[in-house]
Amino acid sequence: MKVLLASPRGFCAGVNMAIESLDLALRLYGPPVYVYHEIVHNKHVVDEFLAKGAVFVDAIDEVPVGSHLLYSAHGVSPTVREEAAERRLHAIDATCPLVTKVHLEAIRYAERGYTIVLIGHEGHDEVVGTMGEAPESIVLVQSVDDVDTLAVAADAKLAYVTQTTLSVDDANRIIARLKTRFPNIAAPPKEDICYATQNRQEAVNLLSQQADLVLVLGSQNSSNSQRLAELARQAGRQAHLIDGPKDLDRGWFEGVETVLVTAGASAPETVVQLVLDYLRDEFGATVEPRAIRDEEVYFPLPRELRRSAARA
Repeated sequence: MKVLLASPRGFCAGVNMAIESLDLALRLYGPPVYVYHEIVHNKHVVDEFLAKGAVFVDAIDEVPVGSHLLYSAHGVSPTVREEAAERRLHAIDATCPLVTKVHLEAIRYAERGYTIVLIGHEGHDEVVGTMGEAPESIVLVQSVDDVDTLAVAADAKLAYVTQTTLSVDDANRIIARLKTRFPNIAAPPKEDICYATQNRQEAVNLLSQQADLVLVLGSQNSSNSQRLAELARQAGRQAHLIDGPKDLDRGWFEGVETVLVTAGASAPETVVQLVLDYLRDEFGATVEPRAIRDEEVYFPLPRELRRSAARA
C-alpha cells in the first residue's frame, strides 16, 4: 500500500494560537481556567486540556465570579462579553483573527444600514458569534435554495459575509446565486474563507485523484474537516472522517492500493502519525509526503497573556 500524506494539513495559525493561549493560561494562573465552548473542535485536544484542568462551559453563568475565562478560536458575541464583564471574569480573547475580521465586516455593514447575508452553518459556534454582532441586521443562508427563498425589502442594501471554514466550492455557488438575484450586493474587500481551509481543500482536490481511499483526521463537529471528506466523496472517492486509528475499519482497505491521508485545521499531528503507524504495521504501507504549498502564517498570543507573561 502507498500512502500520500497531504501538506498542508492539521493545525492552522488560529488553532495554534488558541491552543498555545490555553496552555500558557493554565501555566500562568493555574487550573481551573474556564473556556467558553470547546477551545477547538477536536476530541483529542479537548480531552488533553480537560486532564490539565481546563473547564469547558456553554454558558457564562457556569463560570465562578472572578475566574479566568478564555474565548475559543471560534469567537463570541457581544452579549457573551457583557455577561463576562458583569461576573468580573478575567477574559482572554483567543478568537482567530480571521474570524474577528468577519465580525468587524458585519459591524461595519450594519452601521451603514445594510442587511447582511451570512453564508454559514446554523448553530456553528462561529456563526452564532458573528450573528450576535448585529442580530437585527443579519440573515443566515446555508444553501442556494435559501437564496432563492430569501425575503428582503425591495429597497434594502445588501452585503454578504461568510463563515471562515466553508467549502470553497459550496460558498462560491451560493455567492454566485446571490449576485445573480441581487446584482448590487456588496462583497467583503477580501474573501472570508480562511487560507488554511482553502489550502487543505485544494490539497484534497488535487491529491484525491491519485488515491482509492481518503482518510481525514478530525472530529465529527469540525466543520472544516467535514468539508474535506465531502470534497473527496464528490470526487468519487471512498472517504472517512476519523478521530484516530481506533475508528479505522479493515474492510475499508479491501482492494485499496493508494490512500490519501490529511487532517482538518483542528486535528493534531500526533493522531496523523498514529494512523500512519497503523497503516505501516497492518499493510506495510510506504508514506510519500505530497506538498501543494507552504504555510508560514503566525498569529501572536492575546494581549492579556503577553502582559501576564511579561510580569511573571
